[in-house]
Amino acid sequence: MSSAGAALAELETPALLIDLDVLEANLAEMASVASKAGVALRPHTKTHKSPEIARMQLAAGAAGVTCAKLGEAEVMAGAGLDDLLIAYPLVGEQKLRRLDGLLERARVLVSLDSVEVAEGVGRVGLARGRDVEVLVEVDTGLHRLGRPPGPPTAELAARVAGVPGIELAGLLTHAGHSYRATTPEELRRVAEREVLDLVETAELCRRRGVEVRAVSVGSTPTARVGAFVEGVTEVRPGTYALNDATMVRLGHATEATVAVRVLATVVARPTAERFVVDAGSKCLTTDQMGSAPGWMLVAGRPDLQMDFLSEEHGVGHRDQAGGDPRIGDRLQLLPAHACTCVNLFDLAYGIRGGRVERELPIAGRGRVR
Repeated sequence: MSSAGAALAELETPALLIDLDVLEANLAEMASVASKAGVALRPHTKTHKSPEIARMQLAAGAAGVTCAKLGEAEVMAGAGLDDLLIAYPLVGEQKLRRLDGLLERARVLVSLDSVEVAEGVGRVGLARGRDVEVLVEVDTGLHRLGRPPGPPTAELAARVAGVPGIELAGLLTHAGHSYRATTPEELRRVAEREVLDLVETAELCRRRGVEVRAVSVGSTPTARVGAFVEGVTEVRPGTYALNDATMVRLGHATEATVAVRVLATVVARPTAERFVVDAGSKCLTTDQMGSAPGWMLVAGRPDLQMDFLSEEHGVGHRDQAGGDPRIGDRLQLLPAHACTCVNLFDLAYGIRGGRVERELPIAGRGRVR
């Protein structure tokens, strides 16, 4: 039975909440940034895993969406979204058969960082009689995927462009290391380095005769800087839609702009200082757990600090001057990392004015293949 119209007090905990007013404001703000900068916005759906929220992003001005995995892209295509970037190399015949099926339903771009992956994707294009669009990933500091900027990437891009069945659409990077920044100045340096490395590499490719149309940068912390650098054509932020405690720590959000919360109930007070809630690591991410004050936040309760999570328990303490949470009290927890938190739930409650307006199935949950 639908919970639409229910008050928060009627929801069984733990429950995933998404404040619709905040979500809509966040989507509009980033769409405005992209519009003012004259770049395309292709938000990452891995943050929310929800086709309904993806449609809201498109309605707000996004040109298409980015998906973390093929399974996530299949969910979005099944919901009618038809312009998808899979920001992940597709390896193996099973993945390639699924890519072929997905191309029946949508425009699909794929990112990669090797000729071997390009050759596999190219076989799909040859069989279909239509080249598959790919973006070559560049490592601008995260040291995850991608060749270094400059000649190593330019050489790879030239080789990929020559693979039959492939159309080289451009270059892509993700400055995930921006989340480790400890000051606004460090964050700005990371953002500038990300986009300048990518733009300069794109120019080097062009000088070598390799056409590069798309220059795509990612990461919520760097998108607002990267969007305004000449040569960038697209930004791919994800977390901005919901925000989280990490975005608050980095200065890119406030408690008021965090749309996602986990509603939890205080179930124990073992000591005068300690409290325990019914949401643990199976509801909330352990990212940065206990690494610094504010790794997770309790909405409206700066006097309460979360200490650690076990599987089904969230353990915190109150400051000496703080109020006393009672057994049965309900708290709204702002997760350290929205993306992994949302992926732990089947359903989110879209709330407005303290009541459930509609349910939001997390249809892409667990689609990691």
